[in-house]
Amino acid sequence: MTRLLSLIITLVCAAATCGAEPLTLERCLERARENYPKISDYGLTDNLTELNLSEINRGWLPRLELYAQGTAQNVVPAFPDVLRNMLAQNGFDLKGMSKLQYKAGAELQQTIWDGGASKAARLTERASNAASRAALDVELYSVRSQVESLYFGILLMQEQMRQTLSTITLLEADHRRIESMVGNGTAMQSDADMVEARTLTLRQNLAQAQTAIEGYYEALSVYVGEDVGGRELICPSAEMPAETTPARPELTLFDKRLEQNRARESAIKATVMPRVGFFAQAYYGYPGYNYFESMTNRALSFNALAGVKVSWTLESLYTRGIARKKLQLDSRLIDTDRELFLFNTRLLTARQRAAIDGMRKVMDDDARIVELMGRVRHAAESQLENGVIDATALLSKINDENQARLNSLYHKILLVQNIYQLKNTLNR
Repeated sequence: MTRLLSLIITLVCAAATCGAEPLTLERCLERARENYPKISDYGLTDNLTELNLSEINRGWLPRLELYAQGTAQNVVPAFPDVLRNMLAQNGFDLKGMSKLQYKAGAELQQTIWDGGASKAARLTERASNAASRAALDVELYSVRSQVESLYFGILLMQEQMRQTLSTITLLEADHRRIESMVGNGTAMQSDADMVEARTLTLRQNLAQAQTAIEGYYEALSVYVGEDVGGRELICPSAEMPAETTPARPELTLFDKRLEQNRARESAIKATVMPRVGFFAQAYYGYPGYNYFESMTNRALSFNALAGVKVSWTLESLYTRGIARKKLQLDSRLIDTDRELFLFNTRLLTARQRAAIDGMRKVMDDDARIVELMGRVRHAAESQLENGVIDATALLSKINDENQARLNSLYHKILLVQNIYQLKNTLNR
């Protein structure tokens, strides 16, 4: 009896937990999403995308290159021998251009049009970010079913424990009645021993259930990110979803992956377009652009030029077709994955709806079954007092009534759980 009272006190304390407010399923789901480690990836992905977009935009900034060089050449431009001899006869000593040349300068390049490459790169980057976020949504959505399983598992075990306590109370009353009958010589001691043994077995089951429910609470606490051990869980009320079309994050992920492929295709188109840019060069050194002066005078000089450059890389013309076919095949695979997902979702939805309909039909008779089993048990107790049946028959009737009550409670919680599973399947 002391052990039973200890278990009852444990249950009462678990339900109260120092006056902590009850937990709802929606609150647990919300906290589990906020506490999930992957939630930080949203911010990291966005930050990475902003950095990549900034890097792409910097491609439009002018590029300035500073350099200094010195060279030695085996051959340089020179005056013809006839001309050099003629000038030498007139007193002109022309050494020609030096084979040692040196200069320091700068080169400026500015893109005018990149063929749409930067625009395609920005589209691709944003599409990749959207696909990454959609993939995170899918991963976080899977947490819902795990939290719901723990939540409803605790509710089911709590009902089982309450019903077990009720049955133990009933058995103890019957045990006292049978002990009195043994004293009057109208019952055998073995009958009292059998009832006591059944009571002890139920106490053992109660202790095991308490250990199991503590484990469920610990797992739920990990998901929620706070200690919820013993907090009262409110059984939610659930209505059938009005919409039957799934709105799962997986479907969004398929769409984002297709958008990513379309963005990549625009990048492929940009590779076959010409590029237009402005450039300017300036240096101080020897020789200058005026070779004649550099051949007659080896002094350092300032030189500059500027212009517009059009370039067109033809290599991409050979690889563009293969790259586009790869993207088309990948898009077809994505469409196939989407159709398979919708097919499996329809099958799962049909099974879940059938399970809900079946559970409702079963529940129609639960109250009547519990009432009838209670009558049978009361009759069995009277029959035991009159010596018509023994304790074995009474225990059978008590077990039947206990199972009927437990089934009735189970069906109510399982119906809500099945509806939530359907809502989770449809994301409605």
